[in-house]
Amino acid sequence: MQIRKLEAVILASALTFSMSAGFAVAQDGAKQDMKAAGTDTKNATKDAGNGVATGTKKAYNKTASGTKTVAHKTASGTKTAADKTADGTKTVGKDIGHGTKTAAQDTAHGTEKLGDKIAGKPTPQ
Repeated sequence: MQIRKLEAVILASALTFSMSAGFAVAQDGAKQDMKAAGTDTKNATKDAGNGVATGTKKAYNKTASGTKTVAHKTASGTKTAADKTADGTKTVGKDIGHGTKTAAQDTAHGTEKLGDKIAGKPTPQ
């Protein structure tokens, strides 16, 4: 009977030891899985951050380039408008000068005719 008791204790000890070892291995597996999940999350976050940084840099560069283009085109358009305004002003000035000269000649001629009429000179035909 003593031997049977000893066998039962040894068997129970062996079972307890093997179960606890299996539990320890299972814990190590879960710990490793958690560590791997954390690493995967960290790597995914880095990749997302790098993608955002790249997109932001591209958007900044495109905005800067577009702003420069708009500034150059605005400057060019302003210069063109100024040149055309100057040309138009010269043309209008010439027309006004010509009209003023013609009006002055007509007035002088009319005044001369009136003076001749008053003086009693005959009107040329």
